Amino acid sequence: MFRSLPVLAFCFVASALQAQAPRITPDGDPSVNADTIYRLAVNPADHPQDLTALLLDDGVVTFEADGRGRRTFRQIVQILRPEAVESYQEFSFSYAPGHEQMTVNWIRVVQPDGTVISAKPTFEQESDVPAQLGNPVFVDRKVKRLSISGVAPGTIVDWSYTTEELAPYLAGDFGQSWRITTGNPVLRSRLIVDVPSDLKLRIKETNLDFQRRTTTRGGRTVHIWARQDIPRIESEPYAADSNGIYQFVSVSSPLEWGDIASWYAGHAKDRYQLTPALKDTVARLVEGALSQTDSIRRIHRWVAQDVRYVSIALGMGGYQPRTPEEVLRTGYGDCKDKATLFVAALRHMGIDAWPVLLNAYGGVERSQPSLSQLNHAIAAVNVDGKYHFTDLTSSLTPYGELPPGEEGEFGLVVLSADRSEVVTLPESAVEDNKTQFQLTGTLGADGMVTAWFEELHTGAMQYELRGVLENPMDSASADQFAKQLARGFFPNAEADSLMVTNGKDLAVAPKVRVKIVNGKGLREMGGLRILALPFGNMGSLGNAATALSELPERRFPIDVTQVTGDDLLVQEYRLQLPVGWKARLPKSVSATGPFGNYSVNYAQEGREFRFTRRFSGARGILGPDRMPELIRWLAEVGTDDAEFVILDGGEGT
Repeated sequence: MFRSLPVLAFCFVASALQAQAPRITPDGDPSVNADTIYRLAVNPADHPQDLTALLLDDGVVTFEADGRGRRTFRQIVQILRPEAVESYQEFSFSYAPGHEQMTVNWIRVVQPDGTVISAKPTFEQESDVPAQLGNPVFVDRKVKRLSISGVAPGTIVDWSYTTEELAPYLAGDFGQSWRITTGNPVLRSRLIVDVPSDLKLRIKETNLDFQRRTTTRGGRTVHIWARQDIPRIESEPYAADSNGIYQFVSVSSPLEWGDIASWYAGHAKDRYQLTPALKDTVARLVEGALSQTDSIRRIHRWVAQDVRYVSIALGMGGYQPRTPEEVLRTGYGDCKDKATLFVAALRHMGIDAWPVLLNAYGGVERSQPSLSQLNHAIAAVNVDGKYHFTDLTSSLTPYGELPPGEEGEFGLVVLSADRSEVVTLPESAVEDNKTQFQLTGTLGADGMVTAWFEELHTGAMQYELRGVLENPMDSASADQFAKQLARGFFPNAEADSLMVTNGKDLAVAPKVRVKIVNGKGLREMGGLRILALPFGNMGSLGNAATALSELPERRFPIDVTQVTGDDLLVQEYRLQLPVGWKARLPKSVSATGPFGNYSVNYAQEGREFRFTRRFSGARGILGPDRMPELIRWLAEVGTDDAEFVILDGGEGT
């Protein structure tokens, strides 16, 4: 599988058997012959789909056993199209001055022959990262912003910067990931990692088609990953992240997840005590609760909705949570503050609860323990020996559920200074992520419809409607909201009797119910009565099947959820027709398989015309060889392309 690709002498000057990583400074890079890299410039005509070509993607990283380190990154980019110019005229680099030092080594614009167009930035500014509006929290992070001139199609932009880790949050912790295939053409890619030879480095290589070079000398071990002429990888619809194509490298320290949990527990150990005032607050909140679960829900709602959330990630806002007393006094907290307050309140009530560390965006590499992978904190509650997880920063997520982006992801439960548990956060069932629409009414002989419309959302599908209903509507807003709903189905319809839930009431699913009156349900054309179907059709999926069938042979695995989602859609239309009227029923459709289950049924019983659609998505990763099956499935669902039904019978037909 592996083949060795040389570290080309005419590009990378330093020997592949070097015993120490090169030290790049503003004076230059002793290991790279820049002029030779510039001469790798491509002919734009050979890259009609690319805005740029990455001539060099380079990383030189040094780690020490205590977590200190130095990272230098360099890119040399050729501008191929005018559309790319703006993106390379402004640069921004951020760092944490409390424990890092950052240097922009150079940014220059040159011609492929090395002629310098712009030797340095024309403007440079350093500033603090501002806290979000309304969040009175200092963020210990700075940004350097630089502008350069002379960028144009045909030019080359060459830049390098170095970040030094001076005092890591957690001693001995470090990590670095490196993408070899970027989606664009890369002429030269190199990563150098230099560590003490007695340090047990964790290395994960994914899909590499070459071997790294490793040498040990003078107490240091140097790993080099070098690859040339990496082609552009064309994206494919519904491509899974976990695939056998993209090439990655990641390295990390020998720390275990338990070391990280123990370190966090040490910082938070004295933050779970409640003051007498807080104890009184908790007692008042749970007074009259009907059960333990009811009590937990009351505390959850208080912390999630009444304590204002400030969006400061773990690594930016510091790792030690503030005390519950300070959170209550100031009225705000970040993720770890809110989780700590919740845990402290439950422990005071005699309920076991713990903080849980995770990444808010998912994608934690479990084989590479590192604090840098974690940026969020939630809570776990032990009820009857089972964890119940809750994110106190998500004010519209009911207790017992998680925001969709956290489901199925990594979690580190911090039980104590010497106990922790790595878990996979639970996923809701597809059927629990439901969107339901019901339209039930009567069609008069004059073509006008009177109907009740009801909309209900649960699970991952609840948030948009909860957001709409989060704040009470005044009479004018409610009237406008109801009319928009009604006229979405029937032109010029009127609406009354609007009923909505409170979006902040986490005990009930968000729901809307409205009465639609004077809706024009029929139109006549060529002597035919045409009844429009209010919920659209699936004809576009037939077009998608055709488009997929025209693509080249599939390379990427198929992410089933990208095709159909992992939710359930239920639509129902029941309409009482005038006496003697009959509907010409479209064909009912059913399609089942690993990509989801779809059914639509058209029927008439007595005077009632009934349309019912049920579309249940699925989860999973399927091989590229399943593309023909997906095409057939989409084509079958796409046969449900009816836009209207024709009504016969009655006087004049």
